[in-house]
Amino acid sequence: MSLAEVRVPASCANLGPGFDSFAVAVRRHLTVRVAERADDRVTTTGDRVTTTGEGARELPTDDGNLVWRALVAYCEWAGEPVPDVSLAVDNAIPLERGLGSSAAAAVAGLALGRALTSGPGRDQEMIDLAASFEGHADNAAAAVLGGLVVVSGGRAHRLEPADRLMPVMCVPTDRQATEVARGLLPETVPLADAAANGARAALVLAGLSGAMALHPAAMTDVLHEPARLAAMPGSGALVAGLRNRRIAACLSGAGPTVLAIVAAGDQDALAAVRDLAADQPFAVTVSDWDRAGATTSGR
Repeated sequence: MSLAEVRVPASCANLGPGFDSFAVAVRRHLTVRVAERADDRVTTTGDRVTTTGEGARELPTDDGNLVWRALVAYCEWAGEPVPDVSLAVDNAIPLERGLGSSAAAAVAGLALGRALTSGPGRDQEMIDLAASFEGHADNAAAAVLGGLVVVSGGRAHRLEPADRLMPVMCVPTDRQATEVARGLLPETVPLADAAANGARAALVLAGLSGAMALHPAAMTDVLHEPARLAAMPGSGALVAGLRNRRIAACLSGAGPTVLAIVAAGDQDALAAVRDLAADQPFAVTVSDWDRAGATTSGR
């Protein structure tokens, strides 16, 4: 019998010029169900976690699993005993593709710890805890809160993404570890570039929240994307091709996934995305915004 269940969305961070600040939650989820150890079929002594879906053959099954480590971290933070349970993970978020899989796992473990112990934890505290060992407050905030988020000074602010827009994720088979992608970044950038990026970031927020039209040129970034796209030629070619077609596009997080944002129901734009993505090739998923964030049932 399941004691609790948590569902956490994927997230696309940066959104072009919003480096380390912007993220949006999308409908692709990691789901974790909790059972008492005596009720579970796990027979190997240290096994805590079974995984189906993405990462099923490679993610740890023991106490080293990120979901379990986050659950333990929550209990230690809250001063609660760690429950003797096992976790069944069903993961639809590809690993190391820039879709917030680590943030989703961390948030799932924290949310389960809170649910199983009936312990404390406001949303901002959960974001801080997730970021403390996952490292990305923008992804963590989107995973917890859902919707469109801006993280400034460690504090998360949530906005509603526009109904008239929809995300299209172009996911390659190749991976890109975040720490490797971060190592590609320049240590300094010209002041003029930073100032222009700030202006475009404001336009992206206004466009994604529906205050004005989302202009494809606004998603151009000069802080992190040039170095990363140069190391990911397939992603770079796709982003360039989409922008040439006047479709808003950017790297999702550190990549290599490319996020395109089109008007809801615009079949011509979707056909263009699929046509360009097929040249690389990328798997194209038409999605929607996840507005709920992490949800927990049971206990």
